Amino acid sequence: MIAIEFPAPDFKLVREGNKELIFDTYRKKYVTLTPEEWVRQNFLNYLVKSLQYPGKLIGIEKEIYLGELKKRCDIVVYNRAMLPWMIVECKEMNVPLSLATVEQIARYHMVLQAVYLVITNGVHTYCCLYQPDQGKWEFLGEIPAYI
Repeated sequence: MIAIEFPAPDFKLVREGNKELIFDTYRKKYVTLTPEEWVRQNFLNYLVKSLQYPGKLIGIEKEIYLGELKKRCDIVVYNRAMLPWMIVECKEMNVPLSLATVEQIARYHMVLQAVYLVITNGVHTYCCLYQPDQGKWEFLGEIPAYI
């Protein structure tokens, strides 16, 4: 498990009727603030502010197709050649990370072929490095620096 120290939140929040919205600086729009969105926004802040990942190379809720099923990846970080480099699956804080979470992100990997897979619920975070020459995954002790 990787310990994450999230930067202090500086989000723009507004209330619209009975909904609370948060401004997503990457999608450049307000979105409904769900518990999962809270984790996603904090993890994005961590990647960009703490680890210096380039915000312009991050996709949010990237649509992919698994056969005929349309799915959305929470976060996809691209390398400078615009190829998927990291996939991040976010769950709300009270949802335990389970085998189902791992299977979900593994299915996304089958389509995107990213080098790193990350699962987080804001409390627990795991990162794996794919080693295609060996056909195996290696759990890492930290989120990698962006290359």
